[in-house]
Amino acid sequence: MQVCASCHGADGNSAGGAYPKLAGQHPGYLVKQLKDFKVQPGTKQAARNNAIMAGMAAALSDQDMVNVAAYFSTQTPKPGYAHNKDTVPLGRKIYRGGIADKGVLACASCHGLIGQGIPSQYPRLSGQWAEYTVAQLTAFTQGPSARNNNEAMHAIATRLSDSEIKAVADYIAGLH
Repeated sequence: MQVCASCHGADGNSAGGAYPKLAGQHPGYLVKQLKDFKVQPGTKQAARNNAIMAGMAAALSDQDMVNVAAYFSTQTPKPGYAHNKDTVPLGRKIYRGGIADKGVLACASCHGLIGQGIPSQYPRLSGQWAEYTVAQLTAFTQGPSARNNNEAMHAIATRLSDSEIKAVADYIAGLH
């Protein structure tokens, strides 16, 4: 846990947007993400490409992953805040209603109206750092070279402009 805490915080509330907040995240989702940082049998590369996390996940057994996920899932998430009042309306529109003419579904349809997600399938987004969310949506636009573990998110993210990604990420930071 000390190794995880150095980036994600002892209670799963990381100090800044370079690292995701893990507090209150669904344990099944956390286990899946940890496994996605490892190259799985029959594959040439991990589903998520991150040199730091690849090294960390490589050292974890399946039971270690379950234990780490159980710990962080029971921690209390600290709320986040939207920082750009000018983009909140656009972020809210995308999150709650999507963008029909671009084929972008509402984020809320999978992640819930207040960002609580659906255990194992869709992560809790509420209060997540906007910087981290921007980085992940951008990684989804890059496909296998960056993040190849969710085809639906790849399809959605590639339809969003940079300004739309930033707006929805900032809105998500303020959900609680």
